[in-house]
Amino acid sequence: MGDMLQETSTRETGAAPGSQETPGGQETPDTRPVSSLCRLIEDHKGGDVVALDLRKLNLWTDFFIIATVTSSTHLQGLLRQIKEYAAQEGLAIQRQTQKEDSGGWSLVDMGTVVIHLMTAQSREFYELEELWSSAGRVYTN
Repeated sequence: MGDMLQETSTRETGAAPGSQETPGGQETPDTRPVSSLCRLIEDHKGGDVVALDLRKLNLWTDFFIIATVTSSTHLQGLLRQIKEYAAQEGLAIQRQTQKEDSGGWSLVDMGTVVIHLMTAQSREFYELEELWSSAGRVYTN
């Protein structure tokens, strides 16, 4: 992908909720699909939506989107919306998995973007934002 985003925090940029935390608050061509997916998830009541820029940290994906769901029904509804969006935009879903024992975490792998839909309990337990704390945030609500 193009230029690397600078790692910044909300405090440093003063970014408003639902905004991209890029230099000058500018959405870039690299982050536009990520931002669109984040807004889609927010529009369908996904909570605490965060997008992390992993391009400097690994080779297998560029961005994580992490969002909280309230129930398995909510999770299934969001998955349906993401699939419809992907089909409309010509984006390929390479893999979708769901943690079998609790239904509290579903992963949608779109290649350069991996979406994690998690219950609050799963999100607290796995702490993905903490695990990837050195990643820059490109979207937060």
